[in-house]
Amino acid sequence: MTVRNPLRRRLVLGAPAAALAGALPTLVHAAPVTLLNVSYDVAREFYKDYNKAFAAYWKKTAGEDITLNQSHGGSSKQARAVIEGLDADVITMNQALDIDVVADKGLIAADWAKRLPNNAAPTSSVTMFLVRKGNPKGIKDWSDLAKPGVSVVIPNPKVTGNGRYTYLGAWGSVIKGGGNAAQARELVQKIFANVPVFDGGGRAATTTFAQRNIGDVLCTFESEVQSIVEEFGKNFDFVYPARTVLAENPVAVVDKVVDRKGTRKQAEAYLKYLWSEEAQQIAVKHNLRPRDAKLLAAHAKDFPNVATFTVDEVFGGWKKAQAEHFNDGGIYDQIVAKK
Repeated sequence: MTVRNPLRRRLVLGAPAAALAGALPTLVHAAPVTLLNVSYDVAREFYKDYNKAFAAYWKKTAGEDITLNQSHGGSSKQARAVIEGLDADVITMNQALDIDVVADKGLIAADWAKRLPNNAAPTSSVTMFLVRKGNPKGIKDWSDLAKPGVSVVIPNPKVTGNGRYTYLGAWGSVIKGGGNAAQARELVQKIFANVPVFDGGGRAATTTFAQRNIGDVLCTFESEVQSIVEEFGKNFDFVYPARTVLAENPVAVVDKVVDRKGTRKQAEAYLKYLWSEEAQQIAVKHNLRPRDAKLLAAHAKDFPNVATFTVDEVFGGWKKAQAEHFNDGGIYDQIVAKK
């Protein structure tokens, strides 16, 4: 009869368990978290800097490495791309409409604008004019863009927030100045008759004006002026019209995507941190108007106190403005058809 050694049996049985335990760290090692921020055309440099700051903050506070990818283009094109399947964890735009259309498809909760302060817009800007050095055409206000012989560069309002803000800025300036809708339409029609080419994004319009030397004036966001000067030199002057539209830059988590990917915690933190002191300072660096009132006041020389109006105030909100002005067959199409 063979007598088994119980000690030997325990040692033999224990060996595979020990080997497995040594392998466990490799087996359960978590993959790095990756977020995709789908954004509008001219926010590229801001988010490039912000992503570095957030990644460092997240590593320090959550102990987690995070990879942050960016996608930029005309705002409405970007919104459509998300609807068609681009896997955005967050969407950061320059108009609420482009987030609303994604929400209408069920990818984002309808109350997205109430989830964060300032209607979920951590920064803002204003629409202004960039002109050739010395302002040879004497451009001072919206009405000057309508004069014969003035060539105006504006990105396409059908696909870009920049273009829509320009259109609404011109229209709203008439209304806020005591004019009526017919007068506003007449001004906008004359301005758009002076547009030689409609680019598909704000950055493309900048290239047309600054690099290709087309046009006497570029309608753009205040936040773009600094980067234009840095890239193309001090060959331009900038002009604030008497009244202009406030461009707010809203953000939202794409709920269906983050819940499927398991990235909600990181995506929500990514957007919330946009209101941090560090992020607001980065916004100032990129000439975006911060929501921090003290910070805005401290940089008053960079952000003049100009008379502004909102899309809600003059047009009853983005959805109403879209339906009346920019939908197929709307006022914008009617105006362009007469060019």
